[in-house]
Amino acid sequence: MTFELQHTDSTTKARAGRITTDHGVIETPIFMPVGTAAAMKGIFHRDLTEEAKAQIILANTYHLYLRPGMKILEEAGGVHRFSTWDKPMLTDSGGFQVFSLAACRKLKEEGCHFQSHIDGSRHLFTPESVIDTERTIGADIMMAFDECPPGDAPKEYAAKSLALTERWLDRCFNQYHKTQPKYGHYQSLFPIVQGCGYADLRAKAAENVLQYNADGYAIGGLAVGEPTEVMYAMIEVVNAVLPQDKPRYLMGVGTPINILEGISRGVDMFDCVMPTRNGRNGQLFTSEGIINIRNKKWENDFSPIDPCGTSLDRRYSKAYLHHLVVCGEMLAAQIASLHNTAFYLWLVGEARRHIIEGDFAAWKAVMVEKLGRRL
Repeated sequence: MTFELQHTDSTTKARAGRITTDHGVIETPIFMPVGTAAAMKGIFHRDLTEEAKAQIILANTYHLYLRPGMKILEEAGGVHRFSTWDKPMLTDSGGFQVFSLAACRKLKEEGCHFQSHIDGSRHLFTPESVIDTERTIGADIMMAFDECPPGDAPKEYAAKSLALTERWLDRCFNQYHKTQPKYGHYQSLFPIVQGCGYADLRAKAAENVLQYNADGYAIGGLAVGEPTEVMYAMIEVVNAVLPQDKPRYLMGVGTPINILEGISRGVDMFDCVMPTRNGRNGQLFTSEGIINIRNKKWENDFSPIDPCGTSLDRRYSKAYLHHLVVCGEMLAAQIASLHNTAFYLWLVGEARRHIIEGDFAAWKAVMVEKLGRRL
């Protein structure tokens, strides 16, 4: 995997770059739609590429490990062939899901014992087993196994958790270097910088990951309950340490405003379930603000969902989508999910364009004001 830094904004830390993988090129800044089980909920791959213009998607190690399991994925030839997604893919380590979904977790030096949220079966994730699992899944970018502590964790706990994550990280890279890709394409491993909302811990963690000379670096453990100002401050602390010539990935963030603020602070990659999760509940993100399409005010509004969006947005009216939601039609969730995903990708694409054209800061100020409106 290679990363080319193409442009840097003159008044902010915003960057435009290009990541090249064996499955294709990713132009940054980029949003990665979340396909938890190697699928976007309610969205065809065709629409992800043609309507939303997705360049890379994310799949979840924890969920794929439990279902369909590694035997089936290996027999299929990896996640790309299994899912028929032929563009780049990233897998998280499953750490966040283990600590948020699984029952009866027991954290030890060797790893994390947990029970499946599906059937209660008992499992163990270690740094070594997670790397082996991600090798079997076969994504282009793999994440190291870490503990994701609560955003409001006391400093003593945060420091202890970070120390464990750093020991696990060393084991992850040892296993990564001992193993090889299974399906003929290169796989990168990104370390994850933790440290909660404590600047000294974040700076220490960022310094520590530099020793691995990784293809890219992730910032984890944010947007998990801490104030927004703390999240932005931690991004600045970490990005002041991470190298300029490698991509930076802010995990699990967030709202459109969060993404623009992250871009302005030097983040290149984002993912979040918000576009599809909120879409299924009738919330639409648009270039003029946020719409609750369930509201009666949209009942006879025959204007496009978002005139700045894709052909999908111009094809369907607010009134029609309101009607589908009220009727409980499955198509409502599909349209809303695809619209939101396409909007997120449109937003980062516009950010990239304005970084290159040199007016990112002025454009961002206008967009942040619009994106915060409730229509």
